[in-house]
Amino acid sequence: MTVADELTPAESIAATAAGPEDESEKPIKQRKNGLYPGVSDELAENMKSGWADTELRGLGPIAQAAETAARRAALSAGFPGERLVIPAGNLKTRSNDTEYPFRASVEYAYLTGNQTEDGVLVLEPVADGHKATIYLLPRSNRENGEFWLSGQGELWVGRRHSLSEAEQLYGIPAADVRELAGALAEATGPVRVVRGHDAGIEAALTDKVTAERDEELRVFLSEARLVKDAFEIGELQKAVDSTVRGFEDVVKVLDKAEATSERYIEGTFFLRARVEGNDVGYGSICAAGPHACTLHWVRNDGPVRSGELLLLDAGVETHTYYTADVTRTLPVGGRFSEIQKKIYDAVYEAQEAGIAAVKPGAKYRDFHDAAQRVLAEKLVEWGLVEGPVERVLELGLQRRWTLHGTGHMLGLDVHDCAVARTETYVDGTLEPGMCLTVEPGLYFQADDLTVPEEYRGIGVRIEDDILVTEGGRRNLSAGLPRRSDEVEAWMASLKG
Repeated sequence: MTVADELTPAESIAATAAGPEDESEKPIKQRKNGLYPGVSDELAENMKSGWADTELRGLGPIAQAAETAARRAALSAGFPGERLVIPAGNLKTRSNDTEYPFRASVEYAYLTGNQTEDGVLVLEPVADGHKATIYLLPRSNRENGEFWLSGQGELWVGRRHSLSEAEQLYGIPAADVRELAGALAEATGPVRVVRGHDAGIEAALTDKVTAERDEELRVFLSEARLVKDAFEIGELQKAVDSTVRGFEDVVKVLDKAEATSERYIEGTFFLRARVEGNDVGYGSICAAGPHACTLHWVRNDGPVRSGELLLLDAGVETHTYYTADVTRTLPVGGRFSEIQKKIYDAVYEAQEAGIAAVKPGAKYRDFHDAAQRVLAEKLVEWGLVEGPVERVLELGLQRRWTLHGTGHMLGLDVHDCAVARTETYVDGTLEPGMCLTVEPGLYFQADDLTVPEEYRGIGVRIEDDILVTEGGRRNLSAGLPRRSDEVEAWMASLKG
């Protein structure tokens, strides 16, 4: 990997009358231990010219432009007369001078469709609502050499859209983000900002905002995502369809995973995610054997053995950030043992009850309660906990082996709408357009002496992505079999 040999302030060819107060004219700093000590005047002049015009003209709007406009209109109606500031966020350092892949804040992506670092959406109050402006970094500067000298310049990390191109794509007037902090510092009137993404923008507003008012903005945007529009539903189905293919990929190479480790499974699914989407929506859980009893096992460094189960919890994230979240528990050798099937079928029965409870007008908690009741009944039936079932549920005794809730909202985040008010989320009512997971599980830890030895080290979870519809529900991930005999037949067909 090469490194950018940047200039010292004294050697910078960016010095202008504007001075360093103008962010666009700040000198490009030199990387310590760069191999080039500076740039000659002749080279600087040479690099300024001889480049073709690459401006893109006649661009059409992004696919979700109409939806993002409607979302901004709803936000405007919710906060009349107030300036609203929604940052995308900044690059985060992974180590030294390398950064993590950037992912824009969900609030910003939801309202703009843009995904570039340092972007900020500002809604300025006007007489009849708000005027939206998207603040972005313009194309790399060719006069000061940024495009080839800066580590974030165009020749190093790729071309940015010009402000004119951005206006065409996103349907929002665009401006230079490097001028925004100063303008916000001078602004008057009520203002709210989505915190936690851009320290510079927050610093410019430090004397104008309150944590309580800012949290109200974040909650509003979280609750706005509870009901998905048609574009979002399409993206979620796209994410699930790619995820189904990723699971098929894994089954086809289980023999190679046995020869290596869980990492082979992780890498196999990741390939599908990167080829068909943006990334995985979360760290893939590729848990074989007793690792399946660790709910978020993402180390994925353990052995894969025939005769044991593989709990694969993974989801492809689309290029627009919508993620699937699907789990299947698979017999590595292709067939369940008697005890594995007993536990698996119990979880399947619980999931069936949970899915049946998902419908418009139902309480959000209904699917969880339905699934937990089935699991509690099984645990009592097997003699692992003393009944009656009502007592078990009242005291939560089943949780020793079920551990987690039965599902969550799904969308731009794998655990979407997380800061919505409790009364609108877990104490709320299901509506058409809501998308949630139904994922009961049973986990018998390898060191759990309260269960027979044959149960120990077996973990089973089955998870599907369920869309609430006008008439009931639609299982977006129905392309993957769930019933134990269907799972075995599906695996056999994929293995040839």
